[in-house]
Amino acid sequence: MKLICISDTHNKHHQIPIPDGDVLIHAGDITEGGTKREVLDFLEWFSSQPHQHKIFIAGNHDFYFEKNEDKNIQKIIPQNICYLKNDGITINNIKFWGSPITPGNGTWAFNEILTQEISKHWEQIPEDTQVLITHTPPYKIKDVLNNGRHAGCASLLKTLQNRQIEFHIFGHVHDSYGITSISGTKFINASCLDNKDRYLHKPLEVIIK
Repeated sequence: MKLICISDTHNKHHQIPIPDGDVLIHAGDITEGGTKREVLDFLEWFSSQPHQHKIFIAGNHDFYFEKNEDKNIQKIIPQNICYLKNDGITINNIKFWGSPITPGNGTWAFNEILTQEISKHWEQIPEDTQVLITHTPPYKIKDVLNNGRHAGCASLLKTLQNRQIEFHIFGHVHDSYGITSISGTKFINASCLDNKDRYLHKPLEVIIK
């Protein structure tokens, strides 16, 4: 199964050539201002992609998904798209799990300030998850900002140490695009834009068996 991974498109999804694959995954920040108009434009584009399965999560810019009830959100999502918010889906016996949570001061969408609160979200990740999709990177893994500071989540890293995740797909930190493998997990920062919000990073492709 070929996974096509993108993230942090910030309304510039129309500029991005998407390769063929089986599952198209977006790891959050589909919008810039988090408005319904932006969301609908993205959903129309995402739905039109030819991939058999399409999965996305929200990011810290995607306020619409935080401010509206899940039942209202589901009304606008096309049937051929799966939106994950601290839950999962199984495709061809591969178990995916997605969460929009990021550490922060609460001024952005899906921010958690306290370590104990954010840990509650990561504890929900099933132990048999094979593909994890989060908006935040784990701490010190593909999470370096252009000023050298690490912006990943230490609590998430701690949880991952007790899981056998095959693929972890995320974004959030535009400067750390790319793939690295650590202790049997392939970590994929799929941010499509650079730190000046220019499209520079092509979608990343990985194969899961």
